[in-house]
Amino acid sequence: MERYGSDAEEGDQRIPLIRRGREDGVQKAPACCSSRYALAVLSSYGFFVVYSLRVNLSVAMVDMLNSTHQSTANHSGAECPGHADPAVRKHNHTASVYNWDSETQGWILSSFFYGYIVTQVPGGYLAGRFGPKWLMGLGILGTVIFTLITPVAADLGAGYLIAVRVLEGIGEGVTFPAMYTMWAAWAPPLERSRLLTISYIGAQLGTVISLPVSGEIIYYLDWTYVFYIFGAVGLVWFILWALLIFDSPNTHPRISEEERLYITSSLKNELSTSASNIPWRAIVTSTPLLAIVVAHFSYNWTFYTLLTLLPTYMNDILGFSIQQNGFLSALPYMGCAVFAVLSGQIADYLRETCKYRTVVVRKAFSLIGMIGPAVFLVAAGFIGCNYILAVTFLTISSSLGGVSASGFNINHLDIAPSYAGILLGITNTFATIPGMVGPVIARALTQQKTFEEWQIVFYIAAAINLFGAIFYTVFGRGTVQSWAVHTSYIHAD
Repeated sequence: MERYGSDAEEGDQRIPLIRRGREDGVQKAPACCSSRYALAVLSSYGFFVVYSLRVNLSVAMVDMLNSTHQSTANHSGAECPGHADPAVRKHNHTASVYNWDSETQGWILSSFFYGYIVTQVPGGYLAGRFGPKWLMGLGILGTVIFTLITPVAADLGAGYLIAVRVLEGIGEGVTFPAMYTMWAAWAPPLERSRLLTISYIGAQLGTVISLPVSGEIIYYLDWTYVFYIFGAVGLVWFILWALLIFDSPNTHPRISEEERLYITSSLKNELSTSASNIPWRAIVTSTPLLAIVVAHFSYNWTFYTLLTLLPTYMNDILGFSIQQNGFLSALPYMGCAVFAVLSGQIADYLRETCKYRTVVVRKAFSLIGMIGPAVFLVAAGFIGCNYILAVTFLTISSSLGGVSASGFNINHLDIAPSYAGILLGITNTFATIPGMVGPVIARALTQQKTFEEWQIVFYIAAAINLFGAIFYTVFGRGTVQSWAVHTSYIHAD
């Protein structure tokens, strides 16, 4: 007869208990040189490529425009005194420039998300149906190819460039659902936080590195090389991915028998035996999934607000030019990456060694990773022209957000590992909406470029974050849901 955990939440009493420490009595396989950690590192490289290709256009756009009317050094409209610019260096400017108005620029920059949102749920379904390795590999490869032809599309016209960006979004849209499906077969329950935070740190590093590096590429070469160089980096990743990665431990030809047995044994009571029969009704009516949706949407509102508008805030309010704040704009994402990895180590330590229930760990890390950023984001709007304190508060806000990587962000694998890709596709669909509408609302509220207007923007983001944290704390769950497993249960007389 199956044993069931005493910490199962209401409605989940029929979920098998996975033993702590040595899962199902199988000795834990070493992490060093293991296939599962190799997957984490190479998938991190993949997400580095994904985010590099996502944000490089925003940097290149500055040099793609006919800027005879621009004066980036002029900060007369800033609330705070401008900072002395370094000596302006004349750089190579051999590539074409375009006379796109602000509306056209907005469409070009936002078009990625219109493709990205389309393939979230299909990505999760296709990964479960045909395997995540090639779906993720071909999705990123497609994005790489369209990145390489971006200069040609721009020369043909704004409409062609918009179409290319939509297609890039379609390709990248399958990556996160596919990777969650992959981890459902590769990540032992008590190592999920470690493995997934290593995997997804690549997204933060892609942002941190591509922002300043793109600027240097443009200076020494021209804007077209931003797409050529990062596209080449993506091609190298695809070759490594195709040769070294496999869908599951059972299909990996070079994995040790010890590691294969450890992974498959630890997951045997969590994965559905009939994954092709997807319980759509149960999924869309699941309250624990709704809790993740609300938390993911709320967190991304703040994340995308900072991602798209932090350079604008530093320029319009604090008086830093984009050239000056390249490192400062990347600093919050460096902090976020560090905190994400640390939180993964701590979360798994609390679950495995200290025996804390999964749901307690997920909720605690979500509260820290959502309320903390809200507090410091609001505080940043009330410190006036104290530049050091402003950058410090914004960095702390984004860094604390990294803690949520071990909270709601991994919870898909806790409640339904067999359908984690589909669940991630659902939550990421809703979580993409803030990237489409949040910055538009923020720009509409900051037309006069005053502290008071930005305080409203920060208040809105903080309130949404606070609501998401509370909702997830009330309705979030940490055990596999009954609809996510299809096994035969034997009942005692």
